Amino acid sequence: MTQIEAAIAAYVNFMWGLPLVILLVGGGFFFMLHSRLRHFRYFRHSFDLLRGKFNDDSDSIGGDISHFLALATALAGTMGLGNITGVAVALTVGGPGAIFWMWVTAIVGISTKFYTATLAIMYRGIDDAGRLQGGPMYIIREGLGTKWLPLAWLFAAAGMVGTLPVFQVNQLVQIIRDTVAIPNGLAAADSHFNFDLVLGIVLAVIAFSITVGNVKRVSAVAGKMVPAMVVFYFAVTAVLLVSHIEQVPSMLLLIVTDAFSGQAVSGGVIGTVILIGVQRGAFSNEAGIGTESLAHGAAKTNEPAREGLVAMVGPIADTLIVCTCTALTLLVTGVWKGGAQGVTMAAEAYEQVFPGFGAYLLLIMVFVLSMTTVLTYWYYGSKCMGFLFGAHRERYYLWAYMLLIVAGSVVSLDIVINLLDGAYATMAIPTMVSTLLLAPKVKAVAISYFARLDAGEFD
Repeated sequence: MTQIEAAIAAYVNFMWGLPLVILLVGGGFFFMLHSRLRHFRYFRHSFDLLRGKFNDDSDSIGGDISHFLALATALAGTMGLGNITGVAVALTVGGPGAIFWMWVTAIVGISTKFYTATLAIMYRGIDDAGRLQGGPMYIIREGLGTKWLPLAWLFAAAGMVGTLPVFQVNQLVQIIRDTVAIPNGLAAADSHFNFDLVLGIVLAVIAFSITVGNVKRVSAVAGKMVPAMVVFYFAVTAVLLVSHIEQVPSMLLLIVTDAFSGQAVSGGVIGTVILIGVQRGAFSNEAGIGTESLAHGAAKTNEPAREGLVAMVGPIADTLIVCTCTALTLLVTGVWKGGAQGVTMAAEAYEQVFPGFGAYLLLIMVFVLSMTTVLTYWYYGSKCMGFLFGAHRERYYLWAYMLLIVAGSVVSLDIVINLLDGAYATMAIPTMVSTLLLAPKVKAVAISYFARLDAGEFD
């Protein structure tokens, strides 16, 4: 077992090294140059689309959900523990400078998302049950042809592993146990297996009651919960930052200066700062990983560029706004210099400003964001299984997924975390390769759409 763990760890270290930085960040820069940044001029149109100004409910329009629900579903998959724990890890391992490189990943990720989401509509395919589906595997099959199918199979296989709920559930159970159960005598610090197991079963029942409704119910839940929780997060975080407002400018300056020195934590090793920032940025907004295409591919539209414009809002909301707020919270309160790690670090920050109930405020946010991530990951994983083994077998994935939610509440995560990290990195390869190859198709569709939009065709 030790040899297996070591092999997986070595694979993860290799995959999340320079090759993936070049593929994700370099690919994003290519899309920026290739598009000449034209899509950046249409952010106002993106929000018009999200407000439903151009929605078409005609039966001739493909897809199942609106632009807004597609984005909400995609954000549900990205806005979870990565926005809190991921930022804390970035600060602990890479220092404040890692946040700067998360910003860089998000900025280039805007173009990556525009390209991948546009392709998700351009190259939707029919599964063996006759339903219209989107995602990298269909983009590869429909856009590149059957000779590229091994690349599609690689994404689907990695997607089934990378979207498992074990990490999210395990960390959520830990937060509830440490914040609520142990202080109130519901579980012992040294013996909490029964509490974790019961809570895991409860979480599985909640997830099952929603997932049986397929993407429409998942997107409906995400469409209500994610925006509400983001507003709640901003309200709580705004109070914290206002109470430390005099430190905010100096912390922003520290993020920028440390990005090119690495002195704060990494001893001047700038490469470490960059790699940690890119890794955490990729986990935060998933630009180039491919999961976002699964959500955006379900949007009800026949205009591919529209979904690309909607998708590019994701990295802005997820990384440039939410993760930046989290980073400033940890920096201005000084908790990043202490010994706490992960979500515990964030709990300490909120407790400073909201004594006695700050951890509970964090718990509310983490519970909702983690559960919406678990729900979205089920949808992603089931689509990957359906592509590999047939849509009629997706129901088996549902039962296996529920069992893994229960297992995730009690298992040790050492090997699982590396397995999930490795799968995530693997998913980026077919996603980015296919997007780079099909980039000229996206550019042609975008030029056509923008010309018609500028000419007032949609007014």
